Amino acid sequence: MKGRTIILDHIQDREAAALMVDGKLEDFLVESDAPAPGTIYRARADRPVKGQGGMFLTTPDGPAFLRQVKGLSPGQMILVQVTGYAEPGKAIPVTQKLLFKSRYAIVTPEAPGLNISRSIRDEDERDRLLEVAHEEMAESAYGLILRSACAGAPSEEIAEDIAAMLSMATQVMEDTGAETEVLTEGDGPHLLAWRDWVEPADVERSPGGFERLGVLDALETARSIREPLPGGAFLFIEPTRALVAVDVNTGSDTSMAAGLKANMSAAKALPRALRVRGLGGQIVLDLAPMPKKDRRSFETALRAALRADPEETVLVGWTNLGHYELQRKRGRIALSEVLK
Repeated sequence: MKGRTIILDHIQDREAAALMVDGKLEDFLVESDAPAPGTIYRARADRPVKGQGGMFLTTPDGPAFLRQVKGLSPGQMILVQVTGYAEPGKAIPVTQKLLFKSRYAIVTPEAPGLNISRSIRDEDERDRLLEVAHEEMAESAYGLILRSACAGAPSEEIAEDIAAMLSMATQVMEDTGAETEVLTEGDGPHLLAWRDWVEPADVERSPGGFERLGVLDALETARSIREPLPGGAFLFIEPTRALVAVDVNTGSDTSMAAGLKANMSAAKALPRALRVRGLGGQIVLDLAPMPKKDRRSFETALRAALRADPEETVLVGWTNLGHYELQRKRGRIALSEVLK
């Protein structure tokens, strides 16, 4: 199966969306019982955490944790947005910097100004988009980011998207309630697929699409700890309570360059493998043996692969034992937590 295909279906009674590229599972989104990123609460400040500069909050979905708190007193009502998924038993991560995000537009109440994605370089196209932005934002004090999906899109659709996000932002930001409440829900898998998978693709909506198009078979691999690599090498990806351990193996290749080849393949494959499995947090790579002089080439390949990945990942660096560490945002729910 060549090309890009988006499959919208359900698995184990949960809404889910899969992106297949040339017959390979490139991305997967699945509904969970946890609050989805993007959910906005009217929350109550509960108690500060000394030494961490944060505060626990009370929300309708349980305790949340807000970092970098200034001028916030216990009992005060504030608006916060869920930024990711919490580890089991931990508080929901939230921020006070609210974003109202859709396919074409992101309204930023705390960051005024009109901005266009840097990936749109054509000056005539940028001028067209600025005209649409100015017309829709009018005298609003809120900021706006026009996303890369705007390139070539009809002006009417972009304007409609901006207006919808601006209306939602205005309604939420002018909220004056006095009790904890969910003000907006985060987007589900099908809406996220429409919002974020914007490159041209066939769309399959008929029930049973996961089985017909090979998604279920690909998920079997994703739910295991073994991830095959080109050339016979493979990864073992094992989540623990503290971190995600990734072990790179050369397989049957016994050549002098086997370690370097396996590590370069791992660098290219790792973002997709973590994304599909929904893994984040601390990632520790136990690489195959290779000369220290090749470490920079590995880092360059890994950085290039992560550049196209939607989840924010920080390259921390090498440890004294020769492991490589990453810190990855928990923007996805782990498959192991939702698919049994």
